[in-house]
Amino acid sequence: MLRTRLDLDRIHAARHVIDPLFLNTPAYPCDALGRRLGCTVSVKLETANPVRSFKARGTELVTSLLAEQGRTEVVCASAGNLGQALAWSARRRGLEVTVVASRLAPAAKLGRIRALGAELVLVDGDFELARERAVSIARRRGIRLLEDSLDIETCEGAATIGLELADQSFDAVLVALGGGAMATGVGYVLNTLVPGVEVICVQPAGAPAMTRSWHERRVVTTESADTIADGVAGRYPIPAVLADLLVVADDAVLVRESSIIAGMRMLLEHTGLVVEPSAALGVAAVLEDRDRFAGRHVVTVICGGNVDLDAYHRWVHQ
Repeated sequence: MLRTRLDLDRIHAARHVIDPLFLNTPAYPCDALGRRLGCTVSVKLETANPVRSFKARGTELVTSLLAEQGRTEVVCASAGNLGQALAWSARRRGLEVTVVASRLAPAAKLGRIRALGAELVLVDGDFELARERAVSIARRRGIRLLEDSLDIETCEGAATIGLELADQSFDAVLVALGGGAMATGVGYVLNTLVPGVEVICVQPAGAPAMTRSWHERRVVTTESADTIADGVAGRYPIPAVLADLLVVADDAVLVRESSIIAGMRMLLEHTGLVVEPSAALGVAAVLEDRDRFAGRHVVTVICGGNVDLDAYHRWVHQ
C-alpha cells in the first residue's frame, strides 16, 4: 500500500459528492496529433464543464463539507482556475467566497470569478503574495482557508480523474505540475490500480520549484517564476504535497516556453482545442523528448481552457 495522505476509499466516495457535470470527462485518441508526435496520443479533456478546468472536482468536496458543518464563508488564493471553481461550487451551496489573486492574472479568469459572485481581492504581486493575503483574511474573519494541494480534498477530487483513466490501456500519463494536487491525485490512483503506467509530471522551466524539489527530494524554493503557464507558477512547494509526489510520480520534467506555445498550437491545429498554457505541458514534454515516447501510448490531461484570447492569438499565431 502506498504511504501517502490519500485514501482510495475516500476517492471512490468523492464521485458521489462531485456534481456529475465534472465527472466522466471525455478521453479519446487524437490520431492527427499522434502522427505529428510519433506516438499514440490520447487526451483527457477537463475543460468541457462550467468552469473550464479540473479544479471543481476538489472544490465540490470542500464546499460540501463546509455546508455539512454549517460554515458560511471560505477564502482561497488562486491563479484563476481554483477561484472560479470555488465560486461555482460555493454558490451552489449558498456559501460566500473571497478569492485573492494577482492583478497580473489573466483578465478572463478574474472576470469569471467576479461573474460567479465571489468577492475578488487583488494584490500587486504573484500567487505567493496572494496566498499570504488569503491567510491573513482567513485569520481576521475566522473563516475557512482553502489551500490548494495542501487540503486533501483538492487532491482526492483531482484523483477521480485517475479512476476514470484506470480502466483504459496506455503506457504513460503526462500531468501538469504546479502545486501538485492533480499530479499526486492522478498518480496515487494509477500507481494503486494500474502500477505499470508511468506517471510523468511536467512543469515549465521558468517555474521549476516543485520539479527541482522532486529531483532533490527536499523542498526547493525559487525567488521568481517566469512563464506564460500562470496556473502552475508557484515558487514555494508544500512539504506534505512533495512527500506524496515522491511516492506516486515516476518522473518530473521541465519544458521550454517555446515548446508550450508549440503544444498549444498543435492542440488547436490537430484537435480543435483552445487551451491555456498549463494544458499544453504534456504535448510540450513529448515535443522535447520524442525518442522517449516513440511508439508508446501516452495520455495527456488537458487541465484548463481559461485563457485571454488576445494573449492566446499572440502566442499561437506569432
